[in-house]
Amino acid sequence: MTLPASVLEWSAIGTTTAIGADEHFVVDLGPRDSPPIVMFHGFPGSSFDWRHVATALSDRWRVVLFDFLGFGLSAKPPDGDYSLFSQADRVEQLLADLGIDTAVFAAHDIGDTVLAELLQRANEDRLTVKVLGALITNGSIFIDLVQFSAGQLFLLGLPNEVLPESFGTEATATGLRASFPAGRPSPEELDSIVALVHHRDGDLLMPRLIRYIEERRKHQERWTAGLRDFAGPIAAYWGDRDPIAMAAMADRLAAIRTQAGHPVTVEHWDDAGHWPIVEVPDRVATALDAKAREWTRRTG
Repeated sequence: MTLPASVLEWSAIGTTTAIGADEHFVVDLGPRDSPPIVMFHGFPGSSFDWRHVATALSDRWRVVLFDFLGFGLSAKPPDGDYSLFSQADRVEQLLADLGIDTAVFAAHDIGDTVLAELLQRANEDRLTVKVLGALITNGSIFIDLVQFSAGQLFLLGLPNEVLPESFGTEATATGLRASFPAGRPSPEELDSIVALVHHRDGDLLMPRLIRYIEERRKHQERWTAGLRDFAGPIAAYWGDRDPIAMAAMADRLAAIRTQAGHPVTVEHWDDAGHWPIVEVPDRVATALDAKAREWTRRTG
């Protein structure tokens, strides 16, 4: 399908680069001599969801975003390896290719779990990047607290195979609308997100990409440890109107990190839902800027 003008404008800002065997869409903004902020998107979104946050911060910070394999403007091979472990590997590879060895991380949705894997690697002293701090927004970081949507349950009930044909853009739009508060997002924003899902037949991959939920169930203990035991600071900004990743997740994160003796900030936003980076990007940008300043000062 034809990509909307806003997506074409975003694509013009980035480049396509190989990470491993596959082409990935990468955006690298801002002054190269500033500490980088690396942003991870969610399911079924892309770096496009972060665009307002990224551009707001790019005057002061180097901001790096990319589309995970299978998402957005990146390659979508039918036989691709879409494990969250592999997505984390690609993060490390990209940052090595860009010469980034110190960064602030920011994540949303499945990006939170990719982040958790990277933090656990840091806990194990085998991450190739020094993480100054990590900011997360709504994502199902504790699988027992998830309220799965009808669309998620439908996709999980399908075989782990590429679909033979599309269910259509309206079905995708309906599923996405259910994850936003009433009246959000704008029709133009929703059309853009849907177009990126369907780009290069990405919608046919949905039964495969949704298996991240099964990975979360299997590896919850490891990824909880990543978030709990990371000695650096973590901040969570949570839209309480999220029908999937319940607000109690942020409170549990605060409790387990406090018990472990590690710094944590949790702030609830009662007017935002599952997609704060789309719904209230200016607020996310302000929070991330403040935390990045704090965390980079702390390290000198």
